[in-house]
Amino acid sequence: MNDERAQDEYAPTAFAQYQEGDPIADTKAPAGPIEGRWDQRRFEARLVNPANRRGRTVIVVGTGLAGGAAGATLAEQGYRVVQFCFQDSPRRAHSIAAQGGINAAKNYRNDGDSIRRLFYDTVKGGDFRARESNVHRLAQVSVEIIDQCVAQGVPFAREYGGLLDTRSFGGVQVSRTFYARGQTGQQLLLGAYQALSRQIAAGNVEMHARTEMLDLLVVDGRARGIVARDLVTGQVRTHLADAVVLATGGYGNVFHLSTNAKNSNATAIWRAHRRGALFANPCFTQIHPTCIPRSGDHQAKLTLMSESLRNDGRIWVPRRPGDTRPPAQISAAERDYYLERMYPSFGNLVPRDIASRAAKVVCDEGRGVGPGGQGVYLDFADAIERLGREAVAARYGNLFEMYQRITAEDPYQVPMRIYPAIHYTMGGLWVDYDLQTTVPGLFAIGEANFSDHGANRLGASALMQGLADGYFVLPATLADYLARTPGAPVAADHPQIAELEAEVADRLNLLLAVDGDRTPESFHRELGELLWNECGMARSEAGLRRALERIPQLRAEFWRRIKVPGVGEEFNQTLEKANRLVDYFELAELMCLDALHRTESCGGHFRVESQTADGEAARDDEAFAYVAAWEFAGPGRPPVLHREQLAFEHVHPTQRSYA
Repeated sequence: MNDERAQDEYAPTAFAQYQEGDPIADTKAPAGPIEGRWDQRRFEARLVNPANRRGRTVIVVGTGLAGGAAGATLAEQGYRVVQFCFQDSPRRAHSIAAQGGINAAKNYRNDGDSIRRLFYDTVKGGDFRARESNVHRLAQVSVEIIDQCVAQGVPFAREYGGLLDTRSFGGVQVSRTFYARGQTGQQLLLGAYQALSRQIAAGNVEMHARTEMLDLLVVDGRARGIVARDLVTGQVRTHLADAVVLATGGYGNVFHLSTNAKNSNATAIWRAHRRGALFANPCFTQIHPTCIPRSGDHQAKLTLMSESLRNDGRIWVPRRPGDTRPPAQISAAERDYYLERMYPSFGNLVPRDIASRAAKVVCDEGRGVGPGGQGVYLDFADAIERLGREAVAARYGNLFEMYQRITAEDPYQVPMRIYPAIHYTMGGLWVDYDLQTTVPGLFAIGEANFSDHGANRLGASALMQGLADGYFVLPATLADYLARTPGAPVAADHPQIAELEAEVADRLNLLLAVDGDRTPESFHRELGELLWNECGMARSEAGLRRALERIPQLRAEFWRRIKVPGVGEEFNQTLEKANRLVDYFELAELMCLDALHRTESCGGHFRVESQTADGEAARDDEAFAYVAAWEFAGPGRPPVLHREQLAFEHVHPTQRSYA
């Protein structure tokens, strides 16, 4: 593909419309009682005998909890695993940043928890936009995850008697969240990393660090490999396999400012989408209510403060608009503990989408605190008085220290200031019950798929899903695919390999050749601010149409003015960022189109035209109880919408109430 063809491939086209496609359905989940579906599916799945596994190669892209668990488990089973991460070590995957905990229906507190209750809470918390069969499997597998991680030596918090401790998280009324202070993601990732390292040392995993996937190789309708770039040398080459697993996380960084690591990106899943994988529910993005507020235009990312802080911290703002007095001078009678007032049953532990919208409302009323009035207080004074400083420090000490280092404020003395920020993405590649996309042989696990959280993810469920997919689900379903699929290798000189490598090289060369006057960071910031304003915490038809008009203009300007110094055959981070931004432009447009077509409010998707009298989200189950699965129709053509209707047999949709 020469420069002229590349220009045509990425020419800006405004889409405020779409084509209707055929309905889509998940055909892999067995019928029958929901409690037995996963056991039935595992029994029906075909197996690959140990001798034959050694002759099958699986590519795993990503080394976070989902990818690390999958790579280690598949290698232990005897498959040849070729694994990739763009970090300098698998242990630096973004899963390490997760703080608060991991859910599991162990019922150690004997407080009424069960697999069914975790299933119910997750479906309800997702505002009834997730598949029941997938969610029940997640709840069922959750109890096995804790045993797996304890056996690996993960240092979960324990009570005085030595039993594993738990705490509560938003959207539930039981204590089912296992934790390791504020470092749960780090400790869980180290468990997966040590299992993966053992397989690397044994020669069963071929690890490619500092390497980024740039495209998907599809031969005869099946995923057979990836094209990847060595980020140190710039070398672009194809890696072949019998199946490809994407465990590359979410796409929250399309907003520029988010809680994600700066290098987290959407290229792997977006390139798979362009090769035939449907993209589901892209507008379902999660706003986390407990982040350190933005401090200025210089910022490149935001910092998450764990949701676990809402166990003991009380959230409030002044009752009077424009009250800028220090918090110590505002008496209890002059404070509005608004979550406790609005949602007395759950209080400060309402789900993330509800807590985030409530914070926006009080700040829009002029009652926000801190610079620009874009913050609310998270106050631990009552907890310190009740429990003592030492007990609070034992639970949250490292989080308090992190907050103080960033803000120069001591949360033991003054309340934290928090404000919502982009965090997790519930949308992702469409997968069936087997976690397989619409491209045979291509699987998506963890946050890279859409499958388990509906329109809003409950806190402490991301780590649960990543480990469930990697340790327990994928190894069974991938074996079924390999057992049913011939293992004939793709020839190294197959013409599609050369063609795909040429396309990737042309795209990179085109970015280098523009030689404009704007940096990728400047374009990314402008795109992110547009998305945050028009497709962030609140969306309207007028705002979404403004975004859909502006994004193609910004993309056209990008291809005229982008400046990428250096060459491709070297370490070039500006080229990395620019290439990812090409995909962000297209993804942003699909996000806005998806949000525009879904005229209801649900979970993290709040349409201002669709709300109850008291300002809560108003779903339209009759019109929108479906998964929106989008097909890439080709450059310059409107995307195709395929609908997967959702059936609720065990948790009947109701207006969510946390009062």
